[in-house]
Amino acid sequence: MSTFDKLADKLMPVANAIGNQRHMQAIRNGLISILPLTIVGSFFVILLNIPIKGYMDFIAPWRDMLDVPFRFTVGLMSLYAAFTIGSFLGKSYKLNDITSGLLAMLATLLMIVPVNIKQGVTVAGEAVAGRYIPITSLSSQGLFGAIISSLIAIEIYRFIKVRNIEIKMPAGVPPVVASSFSALFPTLAVVLIFWIPRHFLNIDINAIISYIIMPLKGFMTGTNLFGGIVTQLFIDVFWVLGIHGHAVMGPLIRPLWDQAIVQNMELFQSGVSAYELPNIFTEQFFQWYAQMGGTGSTLALVVLFIRSRVIYLKQLGKLSLIPGLFNINEPMIFGAPIVMNPILAIPFILAPMVNTVVVYLFTISGLIPRMMVKPPFTLPAPLGALITTNWNLIACGLVFICFFISLAIYYPFFKVYEKKMLETELQQKEEEEQAKALAEAK
Repeated sequence: MSTFDKLADKLMPVANAIGNQRHMQAIRNGLISILPLTIVGSFFVILLNIPIKGYMDFIAPWRDMLDVPFRFTVGLMSLYAAFTIGSFLGKSYKLNDITSGLLAMLATLLMIVPVNIKQGVTVAGEAVAGRYIPITSLSSQGLFGAIISSLIAIEIYRFIKVRNIEIKMPAGVPPVVASSFSALFPTLAVVLIFWIPRHFLNIDINAIISYIIMPLKGFMTGTNLFGGIVTQLFIDVFWVLGIHGHAVMGPLIRPLWDQAIVQNMELFQSGVSAYELPNIFTEQFFQWYAQMGGTGSTLALVVLFIRSRVIYLKQLGKLSLIPGLFNINEPMIFGAPIVMNPILAIPFILAPMVNTVVVYLFTISGLIPRMMVKPPFTLPAPLGALITTNWNLIACGLVFICFFISLAIYYPFFKVYEKKMLETELQQKEEEEQAKALAEAK
């Protein structure tokens, strides 16, 4: 048994345990479900920040109104995440998914203290007064609180449901009505459990969670180079072992990534320079630079395969080029294959880490800004880097530098692998010719 096989045997149970754990799955699926909202919200950030003076002057009178879609998509991401996470977790317990989502939202909202406004003005210039929920508490700042409150709310729901503590309606009552009445006690329990600590005991759960999570967030997504390398390393190693790296790491890192990019977006919208944003290692940083063409920066390997003397590798390279340009590389990972392949595994892990260091140095030296929007991951890397760095041409050019770095790292390993494949291809050809000769002789 090879070293890779032994390592896979040891890590596979752990990876499966994390990937299949119902709470982790609910978090991952819930956050992925709100991607359309954050992506559409990102487009409005781009729309509001096209660096052309005439254009900026033109939209100035409507700037506050144009900002509204961003505030009601990205600005409320914690509320949306609460619903989707609660819904997925409830469904895994065979509970009503709509009720689960609503209870998770209720728990999240109960952790917020409304503010009294005696005199205020809307975006449209209308005078307002009364009690309002501060939208800031439902943005990226409250994401981890929303996750925890959602999980707790659904566990409360399940606890009451399995003990049959519910109001049961007669058989002739429509299912929707019966389901609504059966959720009365879980709803009351969620209200009491979240309302009393926050509003009577003044326990700010969001603040406590933020305090606990802050060191990890700073390490994984802030400005810590070691944290960025560790994140990339784990994702790549899992893929090499045949385990979906993003699926395993997603429940752990995606909440941090989402919070980091949304924090950058909100600060950028408030007027902070893209060069002074707090988070470097967002998901977009890895997508456009460290994972160009997909995990492992395999677009460089695709180009090498296209030039290969091995028929199979050449065909695989041609088939993988278009998906690779849009950062989809499963054909390469499983077709080359890179999985359990000690020759190609080394550059697959090494190239993204080298690119991470190079781009980090460019960033901290002030040559390129930090990521400030979240476009779709399927954008070609140069365009993605251009958009997410507020149209910075150096950042766009840096993508090509990273590509050639990856090309240089992959090249010697590619030549070794190509030689091995040529020998195999030649042997197969000889065997086919011998078989054909024997068949003709008969």
